[in-house]
Amino acid sequence: MSVFLDSSARIVVQGMTGSEGRKHTRLMLGAGTNVVGGTNPKKAGQTVDFDIVPLGEAAEKKGVKAGTVSVPVFGTVKEAMEKEGANVSVVFVPPRFAKGAVLEAVEAGMPLIVVITEGIPVQDSTEFVNAALEKGCRIIGPNCPGIITPGQSNVGITPADITGSGPIGLVSKSGTLTYQMMFELRDIGFTTCMGIGGDPVVGTTHIDALAAFEKDPDTKVIVMIGEIGGDAEERAADYIAANVTKPVIAYVAGFTAPKGKTMGHAGAIVSGSAGTAQAKKEALEAHGVKVGKTPSQTAELAREAFKALS
Repeated sequence: MSVFLDSSARIVVQGMTGSEGRKHTRLMLGAGTNVVGGTNPKKAGQTVDFDIVPLGEAAEKKGVKAGTVSVPVFGTVKEAMEKEGANVSVVFVPPRFAKGAVLEAVEAGMPLIVVITEGIPVQDSTEFVNAALEKGCRIIGPNCPGIITPGQSNVGITPADITGSGPIGLVSKSGTLTYQMMFELRDIGFTTCMGIGGDPVVGTTHIDALAAFEKDPDTKVIVMIGEIGGDAEERAADYIAANVTKPVIAYVAGFTAPKGKTMGHAGAIVSGSAGTAQAKKEALEAHGVKVGKTPSQTAELAREAFKALS
């Protein structure tokens, strides 16, 4: 029951010794995530101690105990891969250094790179996303909460204790709406929840996630959260019509946003009727996707779709 991330994930945290990296490494460890190292060329050879508290289903399954865990610091991602078998990187590096950090992971051949950092220049994101495509690496993000497979692993900043494992797959541009949907549908649970980020250039798209959930035998219903700006949701609607057989429920944030304004994410720019929430809603509904008017209504539609399968 997983897409892109499962219990075999061995995580290296780029930026682990910084404030955000430390905070979220502690939470990931508490959630039962197998963090095998961090990187900082200036602190290579040292260890960082984390006082952890068990959180969520994976921690319970893996028998995580409250206490102190020491995590080694490596000079490079490649070294963490060679010495600890790291196969997932999560990036908490500040924006001006993020491109270099992601490219380092790409050049090392890291299969999955989760970029949490927001505020990365679009030119930088374009460069490392293209590099990853050429190398065959998957990037989630940037400017995203990460990815969680409840009961198995949690990479990023998503709270681990708001839902458990189950048959719903979730892909979202919005971090906070990801959390809300996880909470609203906690009685059913999720295979994998991923926040793909709302920047103009992201490594994993709605379509990538939809394709993965369609192939996953344990995902029975897919929830897709979009927002104003761009045409990603319209393209996803076309893809759903041609390739997805499972029920898809959608929500589009931004119905009350004024036209011509940048709202929230850098990609949420509306020009005329293009990119509006209404246009996206109509495109999705034209292909048979039910679209909720609110997050709570969207959750209820997903619940009904799941019940209809049984």
